[in-house]
Amino acid sequence: MSEATGGRSAQLKHTGLRPGWTTGACATAAATAAYTALLTGDFPDPVTITLPKGQTPAFALAVEELDGERATAGVVKDAGDDPDVTHGALVRATVRRLPPGSGVVFRAGSGVGTVTRPGLPLDVGEPAINPVPRQLMRDHIARVAAERGATGDAEITVSVDHGEEIARSTWNPRLGILGGLSILGTTGVVVPYSCSAWIDSIRRGVDVARAAGHTHVAGCTGSTSEKTVVAEYGLPEIALLDMGDFAGAVLKYVRRHPVDRLTVCGGFAKLSKLAAGHLDLHSARSQVDKGFLAELARRGGADAALAAEVADANTGLAALQLCAAAGVPLGDLVAVAARDQALSVLRGAPVSVDVLCIDRAGTVVGRSEPR
Repeated sequence: MSEATGGRSAQLKHTGLRPGWTTGACATAAATAAYTALLTGDFPDPVTITLPKGQTPAFALAVEELDGERATAGVVKDAGDDPDVTHGALVRATVRRLPPGSGVVFRAGSGVGTVTRPGLPLDVGEPAINPVPRQLMRDHIARVAAERGATGDAEITVSVDHGEEIARSTWNPRLGILGGLSILGTTGVVVPYSCSAWIDSIRRGVDVARAAGHTHVAGCTGSTSEKTVVAEYGLPEIALLDMGDFAGAVLKYVRRHPVDRLTVCGGFAKLSKLAAGHLDLHSARSQVDKGFLAELARRGGADAALAAEVADANTGLAALQLCAAAGVPLGDLVAVAARDQALSVLRGAPVSVDVLCIDRAGTVVGRSEPR
């Protein structure tokens, strides 16, 4: 059974893509239905909730269990058209009454992680249910309690079927969230291809590294660049930021939350985009500018004929190979230009930056000095 679509736009008008719901919204819907059933004996299906920006989506229930002492409801997450690893996951909430004055207490059930490192917006030992979803659940429990003359004191255990397995493909293990997924969401809505969860993980990665006392972190475009950074600098996993294409997200967050040193490491072609001023390195949103590479080659000593060849090269790698054969250090020139672009985004923040450009095998083909 999938979620109903009441209360939401059928699609994002500017993209034609269908939005979805966060795990936090799904957990809130499940908890609201379970608490209502605990008080009344009946599960509302669909169950309607109110999100932070006022939307009122309705969710169909995939699970209903009531034994008198506790109630469980489950909702299948619909991430819309976003390539979300939790799309289709079954999010359950089990609610149990607590004595008056206990408040709302959260527990991590199967498939929901536990915080084991400082630096996250939750204390060590807490279930990985983020502050906004917690408040959303509290508000809905309070609303149902007021409607039914109850105290609103309840224990909410959130679980996600197969959540521990799904979490292996997320940042959670590196962030010290063990045992499963995080229950996320600030608005309750998943905007397709906004990649907000990835960017949020980058920010939490910086926070966790800083809290652990690491003063040198590395923004890496993938696993090969991570291996290169470890080989070059011996950085621990906790200091590695899987930035993917989101160089701008790393730089802007480090600008507000400085570390002593930031290394940016990635493929030559990707980092040539950063060098040219692009902060989103995805191939759909930025392209390798061979004219820019030709100008860098000229600055590095290329004659007019070589510069013309670089400008006409099929790929960035081909341009690099042409320059290498002629003794022009295009890799180093790109690394220096990328470092200088990074420094311009940092706007004087007390962060030293260096850049490593690599080929597909992880060999360093360009580097800048820290500055």
